[in-house]
Amino acid sequence: NLIQQTQSKLPSYLSTLVSGQIRYSIPEEMRKGLFVGDLAKDLGLNVKRLVSGRARLVLDGDNKYVALDQNKGHIVVNERIDREKICAKKSPCSFSLEIVLEDPLELFSITTEIQDVNDHAPAFPKKEINLEISESTPTGTVFLLDSAADPDVGINSLQSYSLKANEHFVLKQHTRSDGSKYAEMMLQSSLDREKQSKHTLILTAVDGGEPQRSGRVKIHVSVLDANDNAPVFTESIYRASVLENVLRGTVIARVSATDADQGYNGNVTYSFTHLEEDSSCPFEINSYTGEVKLTGVIDYEVTPNYEINIQARDPWGVVGASKLIIEIADVNDNSPVITMASYSGKISEDSTPGTVVALISVQDKDSGKNGQVRLNIEENLPFKIKSSLRNYYTLVTDQNLDREKRSKYNITLTATDEGSPSLSTKKTFYLKVSDVNDNSPVFSQSSYSALIAENNYPGDSVLSVYAKDLDENHNARISYILEDCEIGGSPVSEFVSVSAENGVIRAVRSFDYEQIKQLVFTVKAQDGGSPPLTSNVTVKILIQDQNDNPPQVLYPVQTGGSMLAEMVPRSADVGYLVTKVVAVDVDSGQNAWLSYKLQKATDRALFEVGLQNGEIRTIRQVTDKDAVKQRLTVIVEDNGQPSRSATVVVNVAVADSFPEVLSEFTDFPHDKEYNDNLTFYLVLALAVVSFLFITCLVVIISVKIYRWRQSRVLYQSNLPVIPYYPPRYSDTLGTGTLQHVYNYEVCRTTDSRKSDCKFGRAGSQNVLIMDPIYFPLSISLLCVFSFQHIKIIHIHLKLFSLL
Repeated sequence: NLIQQTQSKLPSYLSTLVSGQIRYSIPEEMRKGLFVGDLAKDLGLNVKRLVSGRARLVLDGDNKYVALDQNKGHIVVNERIDREKICAKKSPCSFSLEIVLEDPLELFSITTEIQDVNDHAPAFPKKEINLEISESTPTGTVFLLDSAADPDVGINSLQSYSLKANEHFVLKQHTRSDGSKYAEMMLQSSLDREKQSKHTLILTAVDGGEPQRSGRVKIHVSVLDANDNAPVFTESIYRASVLENVLRGTVIARVSATDADQGYNGNVTYSFTHLEEDSSCPFEINSYTGEVKLTGVIDYEVTPNYEINIQARDPWGVVGASKLIIEIADVNDNSPVITMASYSGKISEDSTPGTVVALISVQDKDSGKNGQVRLNIEENLPFKIKSSLRNYYTLVTDQNLDREKRSKYNITLTATDEGSPSLSTKKTFYLKVSDVNDNSPVFSQSSYSALIAENNYPGDSVLSVYAKDLDENHNARISYILEDCEIGGSPVSEFVSVSAENGVIRAVRSFDYEQIKQLVFTVKAQDGGSPPLTSNVTVKILIQDQNDNPPQVLYPVQTGGSMLAEMVPRSADVGYLVTKVVAVDVDSGQNAWLSYKLQKATDRALFEVGLQNGEIRTIRQVTDKDAVKQRLTVIVEDNGQPSRSATVVVNVAVADSFPEVLSEFTDFPHDKEYNDNLTFYLVLALAVVSFLFITCLVVIISVKIYRWRQSRVLYQSNLPVIPYYPPRYSDTLGTGTLQHVYNYEVCRTTDSRKSDCKFGRAGSQNVLIMDPIYFPLSISLLCVFSFQHIKIIHIHLKLFSLL
């Protein structure tokens, strides 16, 4: 049954819109479910394609004559098909439908021709035909008989008439221009009412089908008295044309017949003949005037023309026949009908131009120009209309779409026919643009910064980052991720964390400004699309310093191992620099601004401390009345809130020589706590001194014995000589006082109980001259002096470590 199949290509959604035409031929009156055609095979498609493409039939109007069996790919009969109901006398008779496949969109046109079967017998409009014929009717007079109707077409339609044999009448058959047949009965021998007043004849109509069907009607002829002339129409065929929208009551045509008889016998009446009993003829004829008026509804799309038999009858039953052909002129009385044959209601925003949005069917029941339709779309939309198959159009994209700019379109289609005046139909539908992940998250700021005070609690919220994604649904669902990096050699996750849901950044631990002053890291915003899109932002967290560290005094060093004193000569003038208190504060800003104040002093009128630099200077001339031992307590405060402080004790000796100082400082209290490293050095020094002392003791005893033998008695003095550190320093690098190395000259006498120490200038090379017997004592003094230098080196190391 596959007669024709053609294909053409059009742009479509993700593939190609294939158009094809298939023609099937089936007989009418098939039972429901019977096979019509193997659609899958004829289209070259797999049955699975019909299922996956959600194949469906698009039928014209309300007919549901056939259906699609997706599982087998067959078209089957869905309901009884009556060719005569669908097409009447039209031949060939067919109906069209389309099959639509989706994903990708494909469209195929199917035409199904309905073959006529001989399911109707010829039927006369009346069961009997009554004729009144005057006995004076001349032979050769023709009487038009009612025609039989057979809805079938072709060979199955009415083929011939036959009249039962009789002595008065014979049958003549004729064929009209449209192929229909009608019969006339001709009088071949005169009638004689006196012999026989009534005659009964049988007229038979047969078709040409297999099996042959026929219909019969009885003709009753009543013989009347003589009436010499029959009515004669002025025209054998009357023709009229009328618009289908003409009003009821309008005169369509006028027929006229004359009768040559005189008087009563010449009266003529008009009537329609050959009308079926159930015929709904929309016209009527005035029996006396012959005017034909419109009494019903005419529709060109239903019946384009009417052919009506007319007869004129005189009072004696003599008739004349004619025909009226009424052509119905089409007017533009039907607006186009827009149907969405295939439409999903949404389209992806990444669809390329030319993507099919919808398949649209436009039908107009009018004919000619009145049925020619143009489909347009309103302007300023990124879509256009393309013509597809017969009466089908495709709506395709004309530009790239962007859901973020416009997520929904109200599309109005206007179908306008070519009639005059033209009729139009509008149809509005909504098209949603579905989202694709084509926008990365965008942070509200190009970078973020925040302050947090040190010594915070772990878990404290520092700041929040926020990003927005113009996409929607899961494509706009943002997660915040902390990018891996290191801060000070440690992973950033040891310092801060970020909430994946709301972007809140929290401190993981307590910060110490003195260890780390700022955190710089990157936070990534990632959407939930596939594949996901990301964007980064730099976050800087500045640690704010808190006043959590007191000042630390670097000089003078407070130690329990020895007592150091700054020496001021009695000749010192006003403003004499005694020493400088050096302190640092590991805090920053105003928390590290230090101020120095004199808290306690033996004589407040003698010394002052610089508020900013910590320099201790004399404020008046030193006199002999001033005590040798001066004890100053200096407090160092920072500028924090609340402030922190540290104190340092400075011992000052007011004297011109070291022995003068010695007796005053022997009772200085010593600290009980020692530094661990200093203790080690003290123990080591004690062991060395003890060893040297024992060695010297042995040497001294040996020398004494030797000199005893020489009878020389020597006087041994037990007065120790204590080294003295002059109050000189150089303020280098602004960090405090560093002691210089000094050389000392010791002078002894043999018989005097008094000794003296002379101090050389720094860096000088003086020669120490003493008696050999005092060599061990000198060694002891040098050891003590070396020990003091060890302490100074230790202080320097501590100073550098603090800096």
